[in-house]
Amino acid sequence: MIALGVWQLQRKAEKEGLIALYQRNMAMSATVAYPDLPPVPDALLYRKSSVVCLEPVRWDPRSGSDAKGQAGFRMIADCRTGAEGPGVLVDVGITDDFTPPKWSGGTVAGTIVPGPEQPTLIERMTGKAAPARAMLIADKPLPGLRASAVPSAADTPNNHLAYAGQWFLFALAALVIYALAVRRRLRP
Repeated sequence: MIALGVWQLQRKAEKEGLIALYQRNMAMSATVAYPDLPPVPDALLYRKSSVVCLEPVRWDPRSGSDAKGQAGFRMIADCRTGAEGPGVLVDVGITDDFTPPKWSGGTVAGTIVPGPEQPTLIERMTGKAAPARAMLIADKPLPGLRASAVPSAADTPNNHLAYAGQWFLFALAALVIYALAVRRRLRP
């Protein structure tokens, strides 16, 4: 348990470095080419990019908020970008209902962020995880939609200090239980 607590402290430092990288990425003004295949390297997340959506093949409305904090449904298009390949996810804006917008595709400029579907820990550990897809959040929403809020690098969770504290408390509790058990066994 102590080893797990120390590991979580190491993960905390790694996550702080990742968040710092994301913050540097957000400050960069130059655009990058959208990656061809997942997974998207951390060095490209929160960077400006653009992509050509030949046509949206599927819409995935999800809850979200606009740039002013008002709740709604994010309209995420799974776009075809060529004859083959995984395509690209594009958040084209926020609406108040589930009705997909009338849009046949086009060039979208925005910010690359982690996609809504990320593999679980179990999937990653068993090797059954599909590569995590990123998503492009459009700078300018489609007509009739509101601009989606772009997540900040500061929104990246870093709970590792709390996890380390939990493991150290578990170790302390196990030590106390062990001491009580030994004391009880040694009593005449």
